[in-house]
Amino acid sequence: MTETFRGEAVLDSDATRVRRATVNDLAAVVSLRLALLREYAGHPVYGRLRPDIEARARPLFEQQIKAVDQAIFLAEREDEVIGIVRCADVKGSPLLLPERYCYITSVFVRPSHRRHGVLSVLMDHAESWARTRGLTEMRLHNSTLHEMARGAWDQLGFEINEEVRLKHIAH
Repeated sequence: MTETFRGEAVLDSDATRVRRATVNDLAAVVSLRLALLREYAGHPVYGRLRPDIEARARPLFEQQIKAVDQAIFLAEREDEVIGIVRCADVKGSPLLLPERYCYITSVFVRPSHRRHGVLSVLMDHAESWARTRGLTEMRLHNSTLHEMARGAWDQLGFEINEEVRLKHIAH
């Protein structure tokens, strides 16, 4: 069961708290988001990490934490950061509705904490954030490499609407 406690969501069963990341959380944000990328080492896009990824990640993620049109939420248990989700208020195509939507990215829960409702409570916060901004739609891209992840998104009400394809062009 989820209840609100000092503006944070708490799952009664396992004391998971979700809060918005601040610049003081930069090390945790970098750690979780790079763990997500490394988990997809075999992916044709996300598996091609630059050797200096950590140096590049810090200023990028700091800017995202500070951005007024974005929010990064962290899930914690017993003072350990165990999950993350990034939300962005994105302008849609001028030809299509809605004009703006919530783009969900960088969703990750540490493997030892999966299947315990952490993703659900993170997404509750993401949806609430989107609602407060007047957004009526949430979108995300997810890899097809992990069957469990696809099932989780299905359970959370996300439907498959398109396919992303990649073609390498030889020089």
